[in-house]
Amino acid sequence: MIILREFQFDQDYDNVLKLWKNAGDGIGVGISDQPEELKKKLTRDPDLFLIAEDDGLLVGSVLGGYDGRRGMVYHLAVEASYRRKGLASQLMDEIETRLRGKGCRKAYLLVKKGNQAAYDFYAVRGWDEMEHVNIYGKTL
Repeated sequence: MIILREFQFDQDYDNVLKLWKNAGDGIGVGISDQPEELKKKLTRDPDLFLIAEDDGLLVGSVLGGYDGRRGMVYHLAVEASYRRKGLASQLMDEIETRLRGKGCRKAYLLVKKGNQAAYDFYAVRGWDEMEHVNIYGKTL
């Protein structure tokens, strides 16, 4: 039976990193995913980092953030053998509920160019592509 729960650094970090690295091209693991960076994230809103677990096996994750104005969703990932069974939708339902509960009225997420499966998944869930913006980033 699959349960959703909050991420616990000591017991989950290695397994969630493995999940992200094996998720395919849709998730880019970078400097923000290093242990010290995720520990900083957990001091802000630990209730927005969710894990899906099946009999002790980590099989999915989603990471959210809320800065008081806008929400973000990162690293939605589901173990390959658990895909197409509604688990990604469960994770998104829960993260969206938690964001709304914090007063979040608008949230964003990033999808890698060409990831049609992700485009389709999010479109069905009511997420719209924001064609009028370009995303910029800078490593500080």
